[in-house]
Amino acid sequence: MPEEQTGAPPRRVLVLAAVLAVALAAGVAVLSLVTRSEQDKPADGPLALVTVPASQADSPECATLVPALPAQLTSNGTTLNRREIAEPAPPATVAWGAPDAIVLRCGIDRPAELTQTSQLRTVSGVQWLPIEGDGTSTWYVVDRNVYVALTVPDSAGTGPLQTISDLVAAKLPAVPLRF
Repeated sequence: MPEEQTGAPPRRVLVLAAVLAVALAAGVAVLSLVTRSEQDKPADGPLALVTVPASQADSPECATLVPALPAQLTSNGTTLNRREIAEPAPPATVAWGAPDAIVLRCGIDRPAELTQTSQLRTVSGVQWLPIEGDGTSTWYVVDRNVYVALTVPDSAGTGPLQTISDLVAAKLPAVPLRF
């Protein structure tokens, strides 16, 4: 029995188009899962960091503090291992954890936000100037011979700040604030 002319494409073309559409959708779904699982894996390669002005990175204070930094930090009950920094690595800089790293920089220049009216916080006898960013906060040690910056993701909790405060208090003597 002959098929009627309805203006629709032949059945074979419709079936082939449906099969191709399903295959394409399956391919996109598989690619999406593979890509997402690669993005969800913590980065374990060297951490790329930009260089910031750190005129005192080679100071005796940084030479005392940086080697004393721990190989691991605890953040919200999770142990974060020290992370390799990609070359050219900024001097006197250490990082822990992945994918959101905690970064310490020693010997940086005085933070522009430090004024006589800045709201400072004291942790274990160390005065810090907290500066909130987008998803991170940077805490500056402001009462030692060198400025130290600790950048932490908002999810980090207070453990890293406490650990670094204890170490700074033990290794670097306090000095009057400089504005």
